[in-house]
Amino acid sequence: MIVPSIDLQGGQTVQLIGGETLAIEAGDPRPIAARFGRVGEIAVIDLDAALGRGSNAPLIADLCSRHDCRVGGGIRDESTARRWLDAGAARIILGTAATPELLGRLPRERLVAALDARDGEVVTHGWTTRTGARIEDRIRELSPFVAAFLITFVEKEGRLGGTAMDRVQPLIDAAGSSRITFAGGVTTAGEVAELDRLGADAQVGMALYTGRLALVDAFAAPLISDRADGLWATVVVDERGAALGLCWSNRESLARALDTGRGVYWSRRRGLWEKGLESGHTQELLRVDTDCDRDALRFTVRQHGPGFCHLGCTTCWGPARGLDALVHTLAARVKAAPDGSYSRRLLEDPALLRAKLLEEAGELADATDPDHVVAEAADALYFSLVALTRAGRTLADVEALLDRRARKLTRRPGDAKPTP
Repeated sequence: MIVPSIDLQGGQTVQLIGGETLAIEAGDPRPIAARFGRVGEIAVIDLDAALGRGSNAPLIADLCSRHDCRVGGGIRDESTARRWLDAGAARIILGTAATPELLGRLPRERLVAALDARDGEVVTHGWTTRTGARIEDRIRELSPFVAAFLITFVEKEGRLGGTAMDRVQPLIDAAGSSRITFAGGVTTAGEVAELDRLGADAQVGMALYTGRLALVDAFAAPLISDRADGLWATVVVDERGAALGLCWSNRESLARALDTGRGVYWSRRRGLWEKGLESGHTQELLRVDTDCDRDALRFTVRQHGPGFCHLGCTTCWGPARGLDALVHTLAARVKAAPDGSYSRRLLEDPALLRAKLLEEAGELADATDPDHVVAEAADALYFSLVALTRAGRTLADVEALLDRRARKLTRRPGDAKPTP
């Protein structure tokens, strides 16, 4: 698949030719990341830190809080590596510091070793120093310690002349179970598709920024369909992963969805169809994923209005259940809670809500019988969700925070606070 690249210099998004000559200054990376993030992980590279000329750390930390980012540039010691992992980087990219000694002290599944090669020889220090080492040898040395490699063909980088496809397969073979992302000159959808077929990914920068390669074509390159009309089955899910319905997509609808950030599909009867244009029940597109066979899509959306189904239900399989049903009920209560309803009382009386939260937390802590624990947990969850709804936040926000916390390596002791 594709990994869009955002290279930062002086707080701006840039693209360099051969790592030296400024070719494009694309401005604030935030809107670029919002668009690129719809197709998966983004590679965010701090060129200033890599060259020892400063840092874009606050900006990158902000991007990590919003998107799944592979962070690279200037990560040369364990402390810096751990700091970025704690900051929420999905993965970190280490270059000259990628030694077995350092990598062995960090979680393998979140490590990417960056190897830059000029004519098959590893180069370092901003591509200025030749090492004499062959890239295949370095891959074999480091593959037990990293989940992935970022291989850049320096002589191809930023030149839009295509990547070195003839050198790809031997490197994939050398990497074993570690997946390789190739960078440097990837320009066409055909290259992305072929790399994916071989079991590798393509990191793309210049081709996207110049328009030589459209984001939709880069993302859709590996997709296949066994239908005569070429449509891709598209499962639509909410922020929590609950299935809302089944739609269909093609290149035109996918391009519109990625460009606008809205739920846009292809109707087999009506053609291009944007959810909510008539009903007002619109969708914000958060992310598109492919399945493992590359013949189906998953749209993760933020659904507005009472639900996805044209019958007014939350899903095309009927009403929501469990916590999802409670979340939707509480959201409706905020807008129009019936007079005398308990939810309305709680939403309008902070003191009552506080008292119930403390009461139910204590009862849950004291419960020992399994059925009693379930009942008290249900009560505690209900009042917690009321507090969330009152604050204008959702269960999806909580789950997103838990996911970010799960990425932290540095843990607090977790001791109880002193009782006042």
